[in-house]
Amino acid sequence: MAKVVFDKDELVNLGYSLEREILRASRTGAYASTTLCFCNTRKYHGLLVAPQPQIDDEYHVLLSSFDETIIQYDVPFHLALHRYPNEIYSPKGHKYLIKYEISKIAKHTYSLADIKLTKEFLLIRDQDRLIIKYKVEESNMPFKIQFNPLLAFRQRHKLSKANEFVNKDYRKVNNGASFKLYPEYSPLYFQFSKDDIQYIHKPDWNYNLEYIKESERGYECNEDLYMPGYFETTLKKGDVLFVTASLKEMDPAEIRNLFNKEIRGREEISNYEAELRRAAKMFFVEKDDKVEVIAGYPWFGRWGRDTFISLPGLCIGLNDMKLFKKAIDTMIGDMSQGLFPNIGSGERSAYNSVDAPMWFFWALQKYTDYTGKKKQVWKEYKDVMQSILRNYRDGNHNIKMLDNCMIWAGEDGKSLTWMDAVVNGVPVTQRKGMCVEINALWYNSIMFSLELARESKDNDFIEEWEAIAERIPTEFKSTFWDKTYGWLADYVDGYFKDFTVRPNMVIATSLKYRCVSDKICQLILDRVEKELFTPFGLRTLSPTHRDYHDVYEGNQEQRDRSYHQGTAWTWLLGHFVEGYLKIYGECALEVAERIYNGFRIHIKDYGVGGVAEIFDGNPPHSSKGSISQAWSVAEVIRIKYMIDNYKQEKEGGLV
Repeated sequence: MAKVVFDKDELVNLGYSLEREILRASRTGAYASTTLCFCNTRKYHGLLVAPQPQIDDEYHVLLSSFDETIIQYDVPFHLALHRYPNEIYSPKGHKYLIKYEISKIAKHTYSLADIKLTKEFLLIRDQDRLIIKYKVEESNMPFKIQFNPLLAFRQRHKLSKANEFVNKDYRKVNNGASFKLYPEYSPLYFQFSKDDIQYIHKPDWNYNLEYIKESERGYECNEDLYMPGYFETTLKKGDVLFVTASLKEMDPAEIRNLFNKEIRGREEISNYEAELRRAAKMFFVEKDDKVEVIAGYPWFGRWGRDTFISLPGLCIGLNDMKLFKKAIDTMIGDMSQGLFPNIGSGERSAYNSVDAPMWFFWALQKYTDYTGKKKQVWKEYKDVMQSILRNYRDGNHNIKMLDNCMIWAGEDGKSLTWMDAVVNGVPVTQRKGMCVEINALWYNSIMFSLELARESKDNDFIEEWEAIAERIPTEFKSTFWDKTYGWLADYVDGYFKDFTVRPNMVIATSLKYRCVSDKICQLILDRVEKELFTPFGLRTLSPTHRDYHDVYEGNQEQRDRSYHQGTAWTWLLGHFVEGYLKIYGECALEVAERIYNGFRIHIKDYGVGGVAEIFDGNPPHSSKGSISQAWSVAEVIRIKYMIDNYKQEKEGGLV
């Protein structure tokens, strides 16, 4: 696969280009996102969206758009594109786009009159700083160019409205100006690499912009953006102009150097694997010595279970286990009574996830298998691992080990597993009781801990947990298996057993330490393949079930009701492939490779270069949810790793 390229026909077709979004992110947590043609379709879109910790722990859209206008022979050519009610688009700058391509960074090419202009933009890795590079490739004569910033200064989940409280003042800075619309915000600096830049202050509002994706999702979709004025300069053929938007002022003479330095440190995006690595990098946020994993763009923050499920694939893809370890240690810092926060951190943490601690063991297990550092891992993490296991065994937060050594969890009005959608205070899939994947992970966690303890000759730990581990496989089979059905119950509560066909049982086939035989694993995988498998994910419910939702759409309530009732999730494919390789061996390689290669097309279809959060359960399996999801990207990467690893072991005679 060559680098990603879109041509003029694709870019000027709004039905095509508005459906494809671009994303860039920095390690500070800032991001930039919009569509291929620079028309924002979400309230989450913007060219500089950055944390404002002095206000809250959320992201804020500061610079929504940066509109360019070229003036030649006194004729204005507007390069921007905005949508307003009644399907009105104005101006229509997309008609000048002739190419979009990604190499080390993204590049747009515009052609108008006798001018050809390229535009590249990036976020600096360790700063809340956007830099845009303009280069005049062709022009018969000099021309004026104006830049009109559209400012939001609001939290990303909200919308800006024209108001009398906005601060209309500005401050001159070197080669530019700064703006601070409201007292609690950081100022936003615009600076140019040219000395002759002029700023014309002309405060006004751009009213009633419409975000069509918000309308489709059932949210308020109209916004007013503040326009302080515009910057102006003259360019000619061969000129290169840099502009930066940032929360900190810098020496304009260094903008070019900073841009070029950033470029030198980036990988050339020349194939599918490089594109996935680039996507993987964007989920990590570094603050001091802490590392967090963003669950998905453009609206998720850090989620506990997502962090642990994502880390192995992301860090294997980047070959960076130091990053893995920092992220694990950051999560441990927010532990409470054996639980990790599902969302939030510090005082805003919500400890409503029964599975996050079990995924912690799984992630640490993958780290140990990758690095081989068994004794070191046990020495460093024994206390954490033992604390979690004891809390689950002894009972805490409506989570407890029953007399049969199975884990029971439940809380009225809440969903404690990953199927966590709640509508009007009622969980859509509460799964109260003993859940199949929780107990499969529970056994794997104990066995992994015993593996490390035996390596380190920790007899006290072995004595405490060995008897429980020996009981679990028999009790697990008795609890979840029924040969009449031929698959595992999704959850069990007392005498009630739910044999609804869902994908959670596939996790019982993929783990290093499994509770059931190869034959039962085969039956599970065959059932999953028959009823749940799609090319882009496993359905969360069989299409034969009366509650099955074939399409994920509508307002929030409608979407939440379908979120885990048929919608297909990519991250589950990693466990399907892992189980398939364990059971079917070499015969599974073709399936695994077909799944992996299937995403080559997808990375151009939604969030360009990323992997979507979810897909419709029915064909054509349209991309939905976040435009790039950490565990989706991670598991696609991990599928490739499993394929390569299996082939290497086979060549070495180990399979």
